[in-house]
Amino acid sequence: MGASRGTRLSGMQKQVLALYRGFLRAARSKSPEDRHRIESFVSAEFCRNSKLVDRKNFLYIEYLLRLGKKQLEQINSPATLGLSSLNLRFSENQKP
Repeated sequence: MGASRGTRLSGMQKQVLALYRGFLRAARSKSPEDRHRIESFVSAEFCRNSKLVDRKNFLYIEYLLRLGKKQLEQINSPATLGLSSLNLRFSENQKP
């Protein structure tokens, strides 16, 4: 049996952890440089969202889970070679 940590995870927390592990597993099938890039990006996104998203905002968390599952399907596709992202930042003077 596994060691008990004292706190039980909710169903949504288990889904988030499963998604994170899924991304790490998918990264193993890519080239070493793409693997490192995917792992870094995924880690940064999960960390950023854990700090920015309120734990009680279930609708937004469910949205992020659906989005993550779609992205994981794309990464798992044999046709996908790597991962790229686009970051746009606007200053206060510029409007999107």
